[in-house]
Parts: sequence; C-alpha cells; structure tokens
Amino acid sequence: MTATKSLADYGQEVRDEVAEVRKVVCDLHAELPRWGLVVWTAGNVSQRLRTADLMVIKPSGLSYDELTPASMVVTDLDGNVVDGERSPSSDTSTHAYVYRHMPEVYGVVHTHSTYATAWAARAEPIPCVLTMMGDEFGGDVPIGPFALIGDESIGRGVVETLQGSRSPAVLMRNHGPFTIGPSARKAVAAAVMVEEVAKTVHVSRQLGEPTRIAQADVDRLYHRYQNVYGQ
Repeated sequence: MTATKSLADYGQEVRDEVAEVRKVVCDLHAELPRWGLVVWTAGNVSQRLRTADLMVIKPSGLSYDELTPASMVVTDLDGNVVDGERSPSSDTSTHAYVYRHMPEVYGVVHTHSTYATAWAARAEPIPCVLTMMGDEFGGDVPIGPFALIGDESIGRGVVETLQGSRSPAVLMRNHGPFTIGPSARKAVAAAVMVEEVAKTVHVSRQLGEPTRIAQADVDRLYHRYQNVYGQ
C-alpha cells in the first residue's frame, strides 16, 4: 500500500496552485449563506487542481464565519488528506468520486437549500418550464438515487445521473442538490440557479400545472446561452 503524500512532496507549481485554490474555495463558501443555500455548518464547495490530482475542500464541522484559506483541507482524489489541520468534509468521498470519473469537472458543490431539497424529498425532477432552465440546465433537473453517506454511493449516483446529461445539477433523492462545473465558481452558480428554479416552479404549481417548453425550443435556448450569450 502506497503511503499518502504530503504537500511538501509536491513541486512549487502545485503548492502555488494550492494556495490560490484555498483562497478561491474559502471565498466561495461565503456565497452559500449569502444566497440562503445552507444552515449552520452544512454544505460544501471543492475545487480540483489542474497541476496535480488533488482537490481543496471545506473542513468538517467548522462554521462559515470561521473559515479561512488556511483552514481549507487538501486531499488526493481518493479523499486522503494531503494537507490541513482538520478533517475534511463528510462529503469528501463524493467529491473525490466525481472528480475521478468526470475529468471535465473541476468544481463540486453540495447544499441542502430548501426548495431544491424539497423536490429531492419528493423524488421528482424539476420540469423544464422556464427559459432560464433551458439556458442553464438544458432540460429538467434530474433526480438521482437514494444513497447513504459514508462511502462512494452518493458520488456514484451523482456521476451515473449526470453523465450524458446537460444539467450541472442533480437532486439526490431524500438528500439534496449536488452541482458540478468547470470551476468551483460555476458549480456555485449552478447551486444558486437550481434553488431559484426549484422555488419558482414550486410557486407556479400552487397556481396550476406549469406548461413545459417544447424540446426543440429547449435545445435552441441551451445552444444560444452556452455558445452565444455573453460572448
């Protein structure tokens, strides 16, 4: 069995990126309570490095106002701690599994935001009834399987649900949303957006059944937003 490396075993380029990503991940955690996506110490953001098979993630059990770049934990992509004084988030194995199996992903976020988690509790996808859903998610926000915390089961469910999907968000049944992106910032943005559409569609359903957008129009919306908008 190979011993886990420490950060000192990596070159200067890697250590420099770790310092940069620690600050990015710390700063992004402040966005979760700002947008009302978490309570107490729940929720986590991670970002994968580009110079090594490492990731930076929030420590377990530390309140958001106590987080600093130095308190962020560095692990390898098996979840083994490489640098940090605290234990990593209890969701570390999920984040690590996603990074190992979705190499295009460099950011993962998990929250228990109220409306998205309510849809997860119903085990019901959020239907694509808003143009912003076509833009951001390319269709419905899907439901992933039920899985217990403690091993790679949640990560496996996230990957199996999102591979081949255009959605950067999955609602894990009876648990809550996980979002992915090409950076942690993009994954946080997806977490904000999935809560917004979960709330809006829920309110719409109090008035009656919302009208789905035709798939051809969803495809056009998604293509424009992803390839033209803001360029």
